[in-house]
Amino acid sequence: MIDQFLNYLRYERNRSPLTVQSYEESLRDFEAYIQGLDDCLSLETADADVIRDWVEHLMDAGKKPATVNRGLSALRTFYRFALARGFVDRDPAHMVTGPKKSKPLPQFVRESEMNELLDERLVGDDYNNVRARAILLLLYETGIRLAELVGLDDDDVDMAAMQLKVTGKRDKQRIVPFGSELAEMLRKYMALRDQEADKQCRALFLDKHGNRISRSQVQNLVKKHLSEVTTLKKRSPHVLRHSFATAMLNNGAGLESVKKLLGHESLNTTEIYTHTTFEQLKRVYKEAHPRA
Repeated sequence: MIDQFLNYLRYERNRSPLTVQSYEESLRDFEAYIQGLDDCLSLETADADVIRDWVEHLMDAGKKPATVNRGLSALRTFYRFALARGFVDRDPAHMVTGPKKSKPLPQFVRESEMNELLDERLVGDDYNNVRARAILLLLYETGIRLAELVGLDDDDVDMAAMQLKVTGKRDKQRIVPFGSELAEMLRKYMALRDQEADKQCRALFLDKHGNRISRSQVQNLVKKHLSEVTTLKKRSPHVLRHSFATAMLNNGAGLESVKKLLGHESLNTTEIYTHTTFEQLKRVYKEAHPRA
């Protein structure tokens, strides 16, 4: 039955050799497991409880949740195939859920590190320095995504109201406020840009040719300057988005407000930052309490 399933993957579904190999390893492992439990057990007679036992066995053996879920996915696909071909009269795998994947906490730049970068290092008045400071300050002060920053036009910046019109995922628009420091920085940048750059489009941030700045240019700029103040492995625009959310929550902002500012559809997405702030709180406690 396994051999027929693997041929189905190879020749009817045109799956890659590596995918077929991965499926086979999971199925052979499950088959060996159930045979070790009971000589009377087979792929045809295994039920959901046996599959759950196998999942627990893999977890006890130290397999990561992602690995276990891949194996369970292979088993689900196998039993759907077997049921459709009449090899089994029921699908015991479709109701079995795998272990939850652990989500890594988002990395963020500390407030002191951002203050050092913005207040002490990026203080020159040349065009590249002013543009870099405007970009870094905008990312850190508003939490907008890389694509949202690159897509900003001059018309999206309302200096009087001190707010941005941001176009996010699936072209959803939202209004994001900003403070007086960023407003002053944007005015300085735009004045210098209009003097020095041969503007070819409506974009807010331009490259040296006067065209809209690219994603890779912003990524390289952010990585370069964050490297001056942090030892984080990830030094990307998205880290500044994490830093914005963490700073907001650490300084008393409500979760619902941060959700709206970030443009998240679900509060569940934003809640990851509460874990980040709690981890920071635990570090502060351990460093400060004499008996911790």
